Amino acid sequence: MAILNYQPPTNPYIKVVYQDDHVLVLDKPSGLLTVPGKALEHRDCLQLRVQRVFPEARIVHRLDMATSGLIVMAFGKSNQGAIGKQFEQRQVDKTYQALVWEHIEDDSGTVSLPLICDWPNRPKQMVDHERGKPATTHWQVKSRNLENNVSLKKNIPFSLVELKPVTGRSHQLRVHMLSLGHPILGDRLYAHEQALAARPRLQLHACQLSFKHPQTDVQLNFESPPPFNI
Repeated sequence: MAILNYQPPTNPYIKVVYQDDHVLVLDKPSGLLTVPGKALEHRDCLQLRVQRVFPEARIVHRLDMATSGLIVMAFGKSNQGAIGKQFEQRQVDKTYQALVWEHIEDDSGTVSLPLICDWPNRPKQMVDHERGKPATTHWQVKSRNLENNVSLKKNIPFSLVELKPVTGRSHQLRVHMLSLGHPILGDRLYAHEQALAARPRLQLHACQLSFKHPQTDVQLNFESPPPFNI
């Protein structure tokens, strides 16, 4: 599936949460690619914006275009490798918040479903128990709400959930919540028509990120409140 009508936000152009000589933490807006797309019109992205200001900054990990929130970059190859190794060894603590369709009956749980690219419908991912790579997500309901949605012309129930991925597969949180029958609101890839219409953007935000500084080994902890209405 191609990127339709790519119009990345420009205000703010980049939002720096933390900066030192080795590490750069940013708050990425929804609608901005992390790295450039293949087409010329998809060149604008977080990586290129940051490198115009900080030429030595390097990508360590990615967030989906539609996902907002905390993302870390590193200055120089050695710092990139040191932080990247923490991601590979699952030593980085990542927490997301999401608004999902309807009220989830249980208060918490774990989804462990293997994922693989759905090639005929890429970039969508799908559950595949034979060929998929292991993927695990812990979730917890923070609140259950009801709102009068003007666009849908009715009251809709939704849940605010905290998501902690153990693995980092593409679209993992989106597919895992869908597997529970509770797609994330505003998800143009996986939400059904009503859940898609409930919000103008994907209601998924990387709200907490913790890792060890690549030079000092000191634990760094960052938080960013969700920019969507709860």
